[in-house]
Amino acid sequence: MKKTIYTLFFLCGVFMFSQEKKNDTVDAAAIKEIQEVILKSQRKKQFADKAVYTFDKEALEKARYAKDLLRTLPELQLDPVANTITSTKGGTTLFLINGIEATDMQIRSVAPSEVVKVEYYDIPPARWATRADTIVNILTRSTETGYVFGADVSAALNTGFVNGSAYADYTKGKNNFGLEYSLNLRDYNDRRVNSIYDYELNGKHYRSDENRKDHFGYTFQNIALRFTRLVPDDYAFQAKLNMDIFSRFSKGVGQSVFTEDNLKEEHNMFKNNGSDYVIPKLDLYYSKKIGEKDELSINVVGSHYTTNTTETAKEWIVGSGLSVYDNDMVLKAKQTSLVGELAHTHDFTAGKLSSGYRISRSSISNDLNNLTGYSQYSVNYLEQYFYTEFAGKMAKFSYRIGAGLTNIHNKSAETTFDEWTFTPKVILAYQIKGNQNLRFTASYNPVSPWSNALSSNVVQLAPNIVQRGNPFLKSQQVFSNNLTYSFNNKYFDFNAGLFYRYTNRVINQYYVQDEVLNGYALTYENGKNGQRYGVQLTGSYKPFGSSLLVIKAVITPTSETVKTSTGALIKNDYLGNYFSLSSEYKSFSVQYQFNIPVYSLNGAFLNTNENQNNIFVSYKHKNWTFSTGMYWIGMPSEYKTKSLPESLVDYKVHTQIMNNKSMFVLGLSYDFSKGKKTEIQRKLNNETAPAATF
Repeated sequence: MKKTIYTLFFLCGVFMFSQEKKNDTVDAAAIKEIQEVILKSQRKKQFADKAVYTFDKEALEKARYAKDLLRTLPELQLDPVANTITSTKGGTTLFLINGIEATDMQIRSVAPSEVVKVEYYDIPPARWATRADTIVNILTRSTETGYVFGADVSAALNTGFVNGSAYADYTKGKNNFGLEYSLNLRDYNDRRVNSIYDYELNGKHYRSDENRKDHFGYTFQNIALRFTRLVPDDYAFQAKLNMDIFSRFSKGVGQSVFTEDNLKEEHNMFKNNGSDYVIPKLDLYYSKKIGEKDELSINVVGSHYTTNTTETAKEWIVGSGLSVYDNDMVLKAKQTSLVGELAHTHDFTAGKLSSGYRISRSSISNDLNNLTGYSQYSVNYLEQYFYTEFAGKMAKFSYRIGAGLTNIHNKSAETTFDEWTFTPKVILAYQIKGNQNLRFTASYNPVSPWSNALSSNVVQLAPNIVQRGNPFLKSQQVFSNNLTYSFNNKYFDFNAGLFYRYTNRVINQYYVQDEVLNGYALTYENGKNGQRYGVQLTGSYKPFGSSLLVIKAVITPTSETVKTSTGALIKNDYLGNYFSLSSEYKSFSVQYQFNIPVYSLNGAFLNTNENQNNIFVSYKHKNWTFSTGMYWIGMPSEYKTKSLPESLVDYKVHTQIMNNKSMFVLGLSYDFSKGKKTEIQRKLNNETAPAATF
């Protein structure tokens, strides 16, 4: 695998250095003046931690809204199922409009003509580094009067698939009001699951071969109301009330062949589960200019809500009706979350200094009924983060040097974990030519276990098999290194990167013998370490130098290892990939996406990523857009999981959603705008902890 990675990187380096060296970037003066003109050609300027994109006149005229412009970036793609923009590299992507965290509909509310440029941070600044892997900031013009509204819906004709949204935004003087609503509904009645458990227990050989058909779905709704007041060169205030409404269900019935040595039994079963929550969230932001070089920002986000989760599963012998297992779990989790952040920036002649402090706290009170009986327990998660970083430039070298101090304090009924970690970061960049750039980044930071992994809950998966959390988990410590070469001209926009990631105390999911229930339990541990390294090749190619044809590709040869607490070494190699072809001609556009699913390491298992084979077509007429598409052409969406040879339980599962096979979707969108909105450069953006459902 190492030879393959080194060979690919060498060949791609030779290929890129042999390409056209023409300077096709924008100088600093042009960027300052860009708000006053419409650019006549598309440009990219690469910095140490970000790339800055502008758009040509043709792209601005063809786009319905800013979201369409984001789709043209080489590093971004459209997720056809959720109808959202994601990074081709994976991970978490955070979107901003003039520094304010933005939803998908807020991006839609920005008219293309208002977009000045887009900043793509593949190395997030310190204030966002613990929240996202990629930052996309849309910079816009602003005036004192304007309004915009729109709505869209897309739905499958033969199954329960609906995406819908509506938004409105109004600006008057220094005040701005915004309202938005979104709906994602799924209701599938033909999900097929085949799962196999094979294991030795108490000197006997057991095998459970289960086939199940599920009716499942979910409904996610979001309502947001915003008020912003901006006094230029003085202060900005924003209050946002957000409501997330979510519910999901799954109802499955099936049969199983259960084998104990040479004895076979026919079993029937049903497995039902569901959860729901309503999260009201208040987000307050205030920023004040102090002189010409300083700015102070404060952000407070709070929420309080209850999550209800239920699971009922029964399995019995067909002939006698005798129960094999009877699992009833009811969890009510009351959760209070609060995030506060204070940040300061100062502009020096040599660069910019950014410093801040963030504290986040989540308190969860659990009422639980499960296999072990009734219990009440509370958990508290507290994280503090002090950070400072300085960014500057010397000739062709640019840099960003940061230092942080992170405290993780997790307290459960069983134990308390408290640890302080020094978190440095170094970013160095060198501009080889006007359109070529070399960057290196190194960072070290802790990652707290997620709430499900720390949970004390227990649920039944199969005869003799349960799943439980581990409240004694410690945080992971991640050391990351990246070396990236970037090249762009009229036809190519290309990045080739070497990456290495070392994780100390890696959180690993695995099977152990469960003495309490006399079987096996799928649980979590802190392994000794984990490593992940390889090459990532990403980019786009425009054969005609325009959007008439655009080819995007991501190829990632990767090796990954995990060393368990017992010293066993788990290794996996894979070739990550994603491809898309798109074309725009006048008011028509078409895009095709596909990938080849691969197995990647996930604790005790190897999991495939979701398969893609999708095509969409759209036509724009004035303020209306008509669209259609087919997802998973000729195939259902499918997901595969298998255990590793080292596992105590040999486990395989194959899931197919037959409703998605060749799913035909129609869509209609209307967007109208007049004037422009007032936007603020918000420096802080935070989010409370997600719902605890396990």
